[in-house]
Amino acid sequence: MITYIKGTLTEKTPAYVVIETVGGVAYGIHISLATFSQLKETENVKLLTHYVIKEDAHQLFGFYSEEERSLFRLLITVNGIGVNTARLILSSLSTDELINAIATENVRIIQSVKGIGLKTAQRVIIDLKDKIGKSSQQNIEKITISYNNNRGEALSALVSLGFAKNSADSAIEKIIRTEGTNLSIEELIKKALKIL
Repeated sequence: MITYIKGTLTEKTPAYVVIETVGGVAYGIHISLATFSQLKETENVKLLTHYVIKEDAHQLFGFYSEEERSLFRLLITVNGIGVNTARLILSSLSTDELINAIATENVRIIQSVKGIGLKTAQRVIIDLKDKIGKSSQQNIEKITISYNNNRGEALSALVSLGFAKNSADSAIEKIIRTEGTNLSIEELIKKALKIL
């Protein structure tokens, strides 16, 4: 079992990186967009890994955080979800969004991932709801607190810019309904300004 790879980042694409370790061995590692966005242009990196052995291929998947790797490992236990689909889900949804969607049984969010149909989305929720357990509740609370703070701050900023409170509030609500609760205060304000 390869737990992590630490070394020099020699190649970086949104789906794949190459890390050269001591001794000149270079590992090709499949990554999600979430991990790609976390990797800065630094020389030394450390990626947590999951090693997959198949008849026709040996694949190494890399993750910036333990939370992402744990979710990947849970996703591939679901019937009908392979490693590439799991990586696509983690590229399309943040770990918080995915945990929140599973815990609140929000089929629509999981189904919004390209290639995930209704039955697969339902299966993800049924198979993983109990497995994410207490950590999901903590994440939901964290998301809710962040969401409430961001929403309040954005609303306050828009009102101070001269917009009517009701109009600003409904604009923010519309953005959150279409784009989720993970937007920063700045993103909420910018998007609301386009609507108002």
